[in-house]
Amino acid sequence: MRRWTVRAHLAGLLALAAAACARGERAPSDGRFAVGDDAGRRVSLAAPPRRIVSLLPSFTEILFAVGAGDRLVGRTAWCDYPPAALAVPSVGDGMPPNVEAVAARRPDLVVLYRSGPNVTAAAQLERLGIRTVLFDLNRLEDLGPVARRLGVLTGRRAAGDSLARAMDSLVSQSPESPTPGTKSLVFIVWDNPPIVIGAGSYLDQLAWLAGARNVFHDIGTPSAQVSIETIAARKPDFIAVLSDTAARPRYADRPEWRVVAAVRKGRFLFLPGRLFGRPGPRAGEAVRELRRRLETAP
Repeated sequence: MRRWTVRAHLAGLLALAAAACARGERAPSDGRFAVGDDAGRRVSLAAPPRRIVSLLPSFTEILFAVGAGDRLVGRTAWCDYPPAALAVPSVGDGMPPNVEAVAARRPDLVVLYRSGPNVTAAAQLERLGIRTVLFDLNRLEDLGPVARRLGVLTGRRAAGDSLARAMDSLVSQSPESPTPGTKSLVFIVWDNPPIVIGAGSYLDQLAWLAGARNVFHDIGTPSAQVSIETIAARKPDFIAVLSDTAARPRYADRPEWRVVAAVRKGRFLFLPGRLFGRPGPRAGEAVRELRRRLETAP
C-alpha cells in the first residue's frame, strides 16, 4: 500500500468524510474501509484507494457504475466497457495476471476473480505491499454482494448499495411461465470437444429471465463437455453464439454437426460478447436484448 505521512493521511480522511457527508454517505465509524472477500480474508483500507487495477471486465464495469472508474490505472485486455475503460492502460489478459505488469501500475488495490492462479497472484502482490481483494462472480446473485463491497472499499457506499439493489431486483424477477411453445436454446462455447453452458452459469439465468429454456439446464455446473449427438437429441430451437459479428461458426460447416437440426437450418442467435460475455450492471439490458432477438428470430 502506498505510504502516507501522518499529516497527509489525516487530511485525506477528513476530506473523504466531508465528501461523504456532502453525498449523504457516512464513513465507517472506525475510520476504515473494510470488507470480507470470498477467499475468507478481511480486507481493510485506511482510506479509499486512489489507484485501482481491475482484473475482470465485470469488476471494471461495476467500478465505473459506482463512480470509481476514474481511479482505475490498470485493466485487462478484455475490459472494453464502458468506452472510458479503453483509455486505462492494459496489464494483459488478467487470468493468470502478469504480476510484474500489475505492480508496475503502482496500485493501492487490485481486484481479482477468485481462482487458484489468482489466489497465488494475490499472495505475490501482498508480499510486494499491494492490497488485493478476491471476489466470486459466476451468477447474477453474486453481483449485488460484489457491488456493495466495492462500494464500501472505494468510499462509494451509497452508489454500491443502489447498484446492488437493482441487481438483486433483477434476480428476484419471475420469468414468463414456460409453455409448450417456449423457445429453447443451447449455448455452445466450444466445439471440439463440444462444451455447453449449464445451470451454474449466469447465461442460463439470462435465458430463464428472457422466457427461454436452456436445454442443458439440468447440468448443475457452469459448463460441461457433451457429445454432438446429445445436443442433437435435446433438439434446441436455436444455437446461441457469443460473438460480436454475425459470422457463422466454423463448426456449422462440418458434416458431423449437421445432425443438430438448428445447425443444419442455420438457426443461430448471435449475442454480442461485450454485453453477454460477463455478468455485470448491464444484465437487465442483456435480458431485454435476448428476449427481443428470440421474438424476432425466424
